[in-house]
Amino acid sequence: MAVTINIYYSGKNGNAKKFAEEMISSGIVSKIRAEDGNIRYEYFYPIDDEETVLLIDSWEDQHAIDVHHASPMMAQIIKLREKYDLHMKVERYVSDERGIPAADKSFIKE
Repeated sequence: MAVTINIYYSGKNGNAKKFAEEMISSGIVSKIRAEDGNIRYEYFYPIDDEETVLLIDSWEDQHAIDVHHASPMMAQIIKLREKYDLHMKVERYVSDERGIPAADKSFIKE
């Protein structure tokens, strides 16, 4: 069962975007994406909030997340979060193994 975590990083003076840019330029994001069990690790910028960055972080299961949290990269991530004085709002979602209901598929253009 896949687990997706949405993390909203918020700061001041563009610090959330600077954090995401440094995560990418430092190679941390590439390393996370290469970890066993990682499905997705992507940053997005909300149109109506210039001081927030959304991270969509998906893993195959809770075990993969636990291994990631125990990795040395977490110390690097925490250090960068502190450097940019970011606050976080977190949402957690577990996949529905049944997939998209037929009634909803009529609203989706592929």
